[in-house]
Formats: sequence, C-alpha cells, structure tokens
Amino acid sequence: MTSKQRAYLMSQASTMEPIFQIGKASLTPEIITALDEALEKRELIKVSVLKNCADEPSEIARVIGERTRSQVVKVIGKKMIFFRQAKKNTKYHLPD
Repeated sequence: MTSKQRAYLMSQASTMEPIFQIGKASLTPEIITALDEALEKRELIKVSVLKNCADEPSEIARVIGERTRSQVVKVIGKKMIFFRQAKKNTKYHLPD
C-alpha cells in the first residue's frame, strides 16, 4: 500500500466511529469472524481497544491483519483502521 493510498483511506476513516471494541478478553475467534465479515461488507473499518485490554494495540492490529487478510492502514493510540478490498461491489477505489 502506497502512502497516497494510506492517506486516502485515513481521510475516509476520519469521520467513522469504531464499529468494534476489543476488551479484556482481547481477540477471540468470534471477534475475528465478525471483523472478517465486516471487512467483506464495508471494506474499511475502525476498531478501538478498551483500557481494560492488557495487549498492545499495535500487536492486536498485526494479528487482526494476519487473520483477516487485511491491510492495517494505521494504528493511532487505541484506534486501528483496517482495509480489505471486497471481492465484489468495491466502494473504495484507491489512487495509484
């Protein structure tokens, strides 16, 4: 992913509210499945990490990216942005 594409996706995500919150249980198989389904429908999602989660947001983002085959656009504090282009009906056309 180029810096131009990353900047475009961050601008699109700036007005979004997080649709998932990672809490004390950290990453469960159910959360990974829900994130995977959300990425297929929305392509671009924002996730937040609650204060009671002991894991580092950057490590959580890396694991989510691997397990959902998505790009980690950015980790800012306790918020993470992920992108995965949908197989059909894509919403985001990334700049070259």
